[in-house]
Parts: sequence; C-alpha cells; structure tokens
Amino acid sequence: MNKNVRIAASILSADFAYLGAAVEMAEAAGADAIHVDVMDGHFVPNLTVGPPMVAALRKVTHLPLDVHLMIEAPERYVEAFAQAGADVLTVHPEATPHLHRVVQQIHDLGVQAGVALNPATPESSLDYVASILDLVLVMTVNPGFGGQEFLPEMLPKIAAVRRILDAAGRGARLSVDGGINVATIPLVVAQGADHLVAGSAIFSAPEGVAAAVRALRGAVLVAYNTPAPSVVNGAGA
Repeated sequence: MNKNVRIAASILSADFAYLGAAVEMAEAAGADAIHVDVMDGHFVPNLTVGPPMVAALRKVTHLPLDVHLMIEAPERYVEAFAQAGADVLTVHPEATPHLHRVVQQIHDLGVQAGVALNPATPESSLDYVASILDLVLVMTVNPGFGGQEFLPEMLPKIAAVRRILDAAGRGARLSVDGGINVATIPLVVAQGADHLVAGSAIFSAPEGVAAAVRALRGAVLVAYNTPAPSVVNGAGA
C-alpha cells in the first residue's frame, strides 16, 4: 500500500460563483491538487469549463491542476489546456481513435498524461499505453455529474489497475473519482489507489472545507491500519 496518498479537490462540486475562493480554501486546507472536470455535452451529458477557466484557476493556486478531459477528440484541445496551465491531462480511450498518439502529444507539451476508465471500460484499454502513463483514473461513478454514489463493483478494477501499473514500472499514480468520502476511502486505498478525487465530500461538507479535508486524511490513516479485504466479484470477502 502506497502511504503517499494525495487528495485532489474537485471543483465540480464547488460554488462556481465563488470558484477562486473555493480553490484557495482547498489549498489552505491541505489539498494536494485541484481536479478540473471538462465536459463537452457530447462525450458526457453535461457542459462545464474550458481553457479560459483553467487559466483563471492557474492564477489563484500553486497546486497542480489535474484536468480531466471528458470530451470527444481531445487531441484538438490538449495544447490549449496545456498552455492554460494544466499540470496533468487525462483522456478517455473511447474519445479518440489514437490513444497512444494523444498520450505522446500531451507529453510533448510538457504535461503529465493520464487515461480514465469509465465503469464499463475494461482495464485492457491500458494495453500498450500503461508504460507511458503518469496517471490512471478509475471512475467509480458514471461520469457527467457530481454527487453520485460510489459503485463498489469497481473495487476489483482498482486492484487490477494497480497490478498493471506496478508491472509497467513507471510509477504512475492510480486515481479514483466518484463517491469518494470517509467511508469509501479505506476501500479504494486498500486496493492500491493513491490519488483520491473528492468533490461533494469537500465542498458540500457542513463542517467546512478544512475540517472535511482533515476527515479525508483521517480516513486514509484508517486504511493503513485496516487489513486489505480480498475482493471477489465486486465485493469485499
């Protein structure tokens, strides 16, 4: 188990009228990264932000900007997002016919490259690219909206991706996004996740952002002290 677990605050659940302030609060609270969901209304059923918003966020935080491109033909836009200040650009295998080329394109722009796996996307989609990735994002909800419930049947996939990345030997991070909170963090960390994307658990927490981030850190510690459950057919056994 990797004890260097990062927490990325997802702005999808923040108040967009006060987005700069929300990002500053997340940074002050000790978040390790800001996660930016980019949706085009085609690949997923929602519309969010573009490169200008990433550029605006770059001005208000020193944290890495972890930009998740839930868009068709990401190869047309990665340069604009890199120039806007993205530190990581993550794309979906289904969104482009040339996944390997897009990953290379992202690296050529001086940005870290990731691949995201939707719930129904098999881990075999990582074949031939795992050795050149900096991050794999396992979606534990169907993408497009914040505040959804965690899909426990994704736990075996998290464990399988951890094995793939360990075998690749590049040291890529294993990120998990969707329903991440104090209850689900021990489950995903036990299966090898080391980059946790949390939105509602941070920005909708009644106790406030700082207390929420502390609680998530505490849940990571719980995972360190709890034996990892075996995972059979999507459930802990």
